[in-house]
Amino acid sequence: MKYILLISTLFSLFLFQGCLIVHKVSYKISMNSARKGTVTVSFSDIRSDAIGNKEFAEDRANLFDYMLKSTDFPASMKMEGKIIKDRKLTVTDGKLNGQAIYDFNDIEKVEGFRLQDGFCYLTLQTEDSVLTTNGEVLRGDGYKRIMWSGDAKKIEFEILSGQTAEQTRDLVPYYRP
Repeated sequence: MKYILLISTLFSLFLFQGCLIVHKVSYKISMNSARKGTVTVSFSDIRSDAIGNKEFAEDRANLFDYMLKSTDFPASMKMEGKIIKDRKLTVTDGKLNGQAIYDFNDIEKVEGFRLQDGFCYLTLQTEDSVLTTNGEVLRGDGYKRIMWSGDAKKIEFEILSGQTAEQTRDLVPYYRP
């Protein structure tokens, strides 16, 4: 599942340059005020859809060296309004999983969220499957949207992407905790 959906963080956090894919992603957002809060985003079964060895090496370097270990990545995210508090990878049941925790000062800096008319919402690709949410899923012509009350203290959702790769490559053998 390519995550072009949640375009900036998730897909800056663990899905860099469109070659890393995940099976499922979940967000738990705790709102501290109307616009500020903390995000915990979890990625299940991170893999690469790179065909060539050069691109696969780039995916590994982006994930393991840049996103996981570098100080440049948190600095880059801070410029986007996301203050990284923690980031980690784990292997569970033979699958590479990830988690990132970050603070934000404006919910509209988080993955395309919007505030409008007393509601907070996220627009998804129609192919993305919403597994769980504490919001309301609405479908329109060419889009899918999850909506929450603008005063919600907890925003949660878990999705599968409709985009899949024909071939994927396992990253577990290359992960060195």
